Amino acid sequence: MAITRGIAFIGGEGPRPEQCRQLLASALERQETRCSLLVVAADSGLIAAEAAGIAPDWVVGDMDSLDAQARLARYPPERVIRYPADKDYTDTELALTLLWEQGAQETWLIGGGGGRLDHLFAIRALFERDRCPDRWITGNADSYCLREQRQISLSLPCGSLVSLFPLGAGPWNVRSRGLKWPLDGLRWDRGFFGVSNVAESRDISVYSDAGRFLLIDPRIDTIAI
Repeated sequence: MAITRGIAFIGGEGPRPEQCRQLLASALERQETRCSLLVVAADSGLIAAEAAGIAPDWVVGDMDSLDAQARLARYPPERVIRYPADKDYTDTELALTLLWEQGAQETWLIGGGGGRLDHLFAIRALFERDRCPDRWITGNADSYCLREQRQISLSLPCGSLVSLFPLGAGPWNVRSRGLKWPLDGLRWDRGFFGVSNVAESRDISVYSDAGRFLLIDPRIDTIAI
């Protein structure tokens, strides 16, 4: 079975260039499946992609944050989709929509850390939608959308912190393995969260019996590849 992963480089703080290259290499690997890759740069996300030596398949956005418009000349005109500055959607939304239109079944955001608080909240709000990204990687955190009846398994150094936030309308129920404070049987509601849980073993897993969650691995300078 083949799966298409979509990667959107977006403005804001992201992983180091060498980490970005490793992330794209890992995105092509998937047990028991073949994987293809689509890469979109949203506005100044193009700077981060090119710094990592990655040429995106498309560039989208109003391009008001690019350091040099000449960067766009390196790409075929039909692969550069420019929008007016006064628009109804953020550049990140436009990048995700394009990836989904092109058939991506799994989508990652790379970047979006630091900067304006409203921009950070806008990205966080995307995960409340029924159709949302699967992973969001900034310069100091790796976040995953844990979907209902799905499991996320991670290999982390012992002592790593893990935080969990409920998403969507609920209800929510989740189980865990390898965490200092088990999540099994906990009551969740809007506005609830579990921050700074601790990985007691190298391999941890979290399974959602009901509802969606945002699982955040807030490690500094260490991204799970």
